[in-house]
Amino acid sequence: MAEVLHSPTPTSHFSSSTTPPSSSDTILILNTDQEQQPPLSSSSSSSFSSLAVAVNNSFSTVTECDAEEKKTEQELSLLAILVTLLRKSLVSCSSDDASMEIGHPTNVRHVAHVTFDRFNGFLGLPLEFKPQLPTIPPSASATVFGVSTESMKLSYDTRGNIVPTILLLMQRHLYAQGGLQAEGIFRINAGNNREEYVREQLNKGVVPQDIDVHCLAGLIKAWFRELPRGILDSLSPEQVMQCQTEEDCAELANQLPHTEASLLEWTINLMADVVQEEPLNKMNARNIAMVFAPNMTRMVDRLTALMYAVQVMNFLKTLVSRTLKARKEGF
Repeated sequence: MAEVLHSPTPTSHFSSSTTPPSSSDTILILNTDQEQQPPLSSSSSSSFSSLAVAVNNSFSTVTECDAEEKKTEQELSLLAILVTLLRKSLVSCSSDDASMEIGHPTNVRHVAHVTFDRFNGFLGLPLEFKPQLPTIPPSASATVFGVSTESMKLSYDTRGNIVPTILLLMQRHLYAQGGLQAEGIFRINAGNNREEYVREQLNKGVVPQDIDVHCLAGLIKAWFRELPRGILDSLSPEQVMQCQTEEDCAELANQLPHTEASLLEWTINLMADVVQEEPLNKMNARNIAMVFAPNMTRMVDRLTALMYAVQVMNFLKTLVSRTLKARKEGF
């Protein structure tokens, strides 16, 4: 006779992949007509032990899975927090009313300097200081007469010589107004008394348009005469007197310092330009050398200066003749 009983489900056989038993009751069907079953054998006991181990392993596997899921959820939560913070920071930086703190500058140096250039003269102080100072002349000094060439604005002439810009301005106006064709140019003094006015204008870097050519030629000679040091003073009188040929004079001229050599070459070419117009201006190489010689040197003793001027005249005359000969051979 069979009896139907309701009792909690006993431990049953599960594989490692099955889920744990539920808490619901299990219906057991017992056969009461049969005799009482004998006790479990040793093999049955080992089967139950294996089943218990499998169940424990199943529970530990489930626990590990739960731990990994919790760890993954925590990592995802942390990543979500970081993304949220990054978005907020980007939004705050891009907003119009966002303010950024700027600290004070460090390692700051204030540099002030004065620049001097041989070709541009005295360039002056930095711009922020200029309103506090009087205006500066076009050169380092208040005048272009009686000062050294190192303090003047320099320029290149057509032959590549470095000469003061004021000489080039006067030369350009002299040529433009027909000064080379004027009779007795550089020998005849100006007839009017406008020399002081012209000097003032030249100090400002301006050459008057209506200036007399003889006045302009006289100021060119005065510029050389009023130099603190003559352009031939670096040569001894003995060296000049020993020059007998054109080659000797040319070699001695090359021994001058660079600035003086450029000025001498510019002057020789100016005198050669005058001599080329000799049929009109009546000025030959000897005449033009005679009027320039006293302005090339500085000597305290007037008698010695007069005697030396004769040697300088011959020196200049030889260089002018050599230049004219080179021009003819060049053509």
